[in-house]
Amino acid sequence: MPLYKTISVTPSITVYIWNVTESEVDLAKDISLTRVCSERMAGMKSEQHRRAFLSIRHLLAEAGYVDHDLFYDENGKPHLKDGNKISITHSNDFTAIIVAQHSDEVGIDIELQRDKILKIAHKFTPIEEYRTLANSDAVVRKLTVVWGAKESLYKIYSHKGLSFLHHIDVKEFDLDDAESIAEINYKGDYSAYAFDFLEFQGYTCVYAVKL
Repeated sequence: MPLYKTISVTPSITVYIWNVTESEVDLAKDISLTRVCSERMAGMKSEQHRRAFLSIRHLLAEAGYVDHDLFYDENGKPHLKDGNKISITHSNDFTAIIVAQHSDEVGIDIELQRDKILKIAHKFTPIEEYRTLANSDAVVRKLTVVWGAKESLYKIYSHKGLSFLHHIDVKEFDLDDAESIAEINYKGDYSAYAFDFLEFQGYTCVYAVKL
């Protein structure tokens, strides 16, 4: 079972990352889905998406949960029935969850590092801030962190209309820092978040905790 990495963020917050290498048949073994999730998976045309979906149920098991412990609200945000907080992400060959005990609000995102992000960067961040970086590889890596941080915050905040470009601000950081601060300012409502990131096999994982 390829549990790729477990990260103890704090004594009450844990990240679980899965490298999806198994077949759909193998991933389905010993997994019991709710009726809603069974229907949702049946509607997935992509085998890759179905494998990711099942691998997340294995991550839930690593955290001590089953599919029946998970539900989604009207905005599509996942919740655990025991009141602990959870966020979920997947990208190609990797999936991840972050679970926080008690009331800690958390978000997580995994992204494959791709040059494509250069074409859409202006939609989520002031691109002129990246002109001092040494090469395009460094720009792609940093932009991927910024996108992942904003995606993680969006998952926590979960308000329709929240703009990555106008409402979420990621403070300056170096790639060697592996952490920074981000803020949301939306319709007069201000909140701050700490985020950490790691890079592996051409991917970037970012996870955030509300301060």
